[in-house]
Amino acid sequence: MRRASALVCAGVLAGTGWVLGQTAPEYDFLVKGGHVIDPKSRISAVRDVAIKDGRIAAVAANIPATRALKAVDASGLYVTPGLVDIHVHVYPGEKIGDYAGGDFSIYPDGFTLRSCVTTVTDVGSAGWRNFEDFNRRIVDRSKTRVTAFLNIVGAGMGAGPIEQNVADMEVKPTADMALKHKGLVVGIKSAHYNGQDWTPYERAAEAGRIAAIPVMVDFGGNVRAGRTLHDLFTTHFRAGDIYTHMYGGRRGEQDPGTKGPSAAMLEGRKRGVLFDVGHGGASFLWSTAIPLMKAGFLPDSISTDLHTSSMNSAMKDMLNLMGKFLAMGMSLDDVILRSTWNPAKQIQLEELGNLSVGSPADVAVLRLENGRFGYVDPVGGRLEGSSRLVCEMTVRDGKVVYDLNGLIAEPWEALGPDARGGDPRWDNTRGRRQ
Repeated sequence: MRRASALVCAGVLAGTGWVLGQTAPEYDFLVKGGHVIDPKSRISAVRDVAIKDGRIAAVAANIPATRALKAVDASGLYVTPGLVDIHVHVYPGEKIGDYAGGDFSIYPDGFTLRSCVTTVTDVGSAGWRNFEDFNRRIVDRSKTRVTAFLNIVGAGMGAGPIEQNVADMEVKPTADMALKHKGLVVGIKSAHYNGQDWTPYERAAEAGRIAAIPVMVDFGGNVRAGRTLHDLFTTHFRAGDIYTHMYGGRRGEQDPGTKGPSAAMLEGRKRGVLFDVGHGGASFLWSTAIPLMKAGFLPDSISTDLHTSSMNSAMKDMLNLMGKFLAMGMSLDDVILRSTWNPAKQIQLEELGNLSVGSPADVAVLRLENGRFGYVDPVGGRLEGSSRLVCEMTVRDGKVVYDLNGLIAEPWEALGPDARGGDPRWDNTRGRRQ
């Protein structure tokens, strides 16, 4: 007996009113009654979101539950595009003290899906020499959608002399690897260089131009003699290139007098440079973020710089970081914009970060809790907030991959002795990526 026939003969399909003799539902999955925030479509209202074959099929009011194979009630919750975190390190392995195949990186699925993050961008953990290993072991085996900025250093991101090795900063093999994996490699990364010359940034920019993708720069721990943000933004960056760790406070981001944005930051934004949070373990200070925010210098993208240190310290996860911006007075709609549609545009994957009909059905279902919450920075400063976000459900390519409170589950008494979970057309909470 075919599966559909077996489900009909059972009487009622779980989560719908579909009974014997009725036409099969037109949607696989339906999220009903939530407040939809979709910045691309400028929707911020109660709507239903219908999914079919892994794509958004409809966003409208009052879609009957009977039109879907499975429907869930999201009343009182927020429904947004799946969150897009464009600064993470997810190339783990056995090496000690490294991001490239080392113990500073993490496996993505254990830390992303439970935070309603459906897409991440690893920024420079791998270079052209080890990208194929990263792709084979991590990208291809993750439920999370993993994209990458390729490090201009061929060996990728590593401690000691690895990132300082100018001889391993080769334009052609870096650009060739990026072009080979177009759409997966979405940018070029330069990070942590200690020298006074501009070689890493010049070569990263050249590789980015060849591959027609942006460059992201981590400008190091402190201002270096002979290198300034102004020169980086005006000489080496193109419009669309990304400056990360924008609230780090140690690289010339603030005007010494006003504590607001420096002249370099203002000039960079004028020229089309994009500014990314990249919180990390040491690159976000209240003493920088609050004055810049008050001056109207907001991030283009909110990102975590997720790795083994940041996830257990001040940063914690994407939702905690988004809560920090709520605590600083940013509206929820603006926080969602900078966590979905804006970063998707920055990495040139505009099919992501939105709920437009036909887009991949990556969906976040969020609860906004009110109360007394504390948000801290890496040096121990605390800012009190009155709200925080919690991930209730994550949908990736039309299938539920995380479900905090069992929105897709049935009362246990109603399940037969041979129950094995939900229909694979809408449930992927138990297996690997399907």
